[in-house]
Amino acid sequence: MTWLQAFVLTQILEMPVYLWGFRGSDLDVPMRLAVAFGASALTHPFVWYVFYPALLGPLGYWGFFFVTEGTVVVVETLYLRAFGVPQPFRWALSANAFSAGVGLLLGPLL
Repeated sequence: MTWLQAFVLTQILEMPVYLWGFRGSDLDVPMRLAVAFGASALTHPFVWYVFYPALLGPLGYWGFFFVTEGTVVVVETLYLRAFGVPQPFRWALSANAFSAGVGLLLGPLL
């Protein structure tokens, strides 16, 4: 799978979760879409191009997986908080757990 394919799949999976989480925010719909897209746009390139090559060898797959996903949840929580999204940790964790889970299930097929 290429980075672009993985990024599009991540957006397809995570944006609906984030949009659901934004229901209680003061953001209008276009801004909700932009913030939802921006969360993964902020972190995904770093996971793919920085964390993967730097951490996979030293930490192994599961070490890389947990360090990366934990870092992504923290970064996206801070990002969502900056936009006043209610319960940002809950939604960052939910969106990333969903996409990571789907990725684990699809991994052998890709």
